[in-house]
Amino acid sequence: MVPRLKDVKYVEDHRVWLAFEDGRQGEVDLKDELWGEVFEPLKSREAFEKVRLNPQLNTICWDTGADFAPEFLYAKLKGPPSSLKDEAPIS
Repeated sequence: MVPRLKDVKYVEDHRVWLAFEDGRQGEVDLKDELWGEVFEPLKSREAFEKVRLNPQLNTICWDTGADFAPEFLYAKLKGPPSSLKDEAPIS
């Protein structure tokens, strides 16, 4: 199932706040994702802060034509999977 975005807000720098229909919400930093021809213009804060929700595409987008897949954004918000070394020892 594709996660459905319901809201986006520019926070600062290259961070956005996202809300998904299942209740998951929070900030995502996209700074390290802005490479390649379509994303290069978004390195400018002025361009990046014009982020908007596109309900037809179910994702965030910019006037430059850049967008990110909702599954990618959901995974970024969720964070990397925890590894066993990060878990508390069983006693």
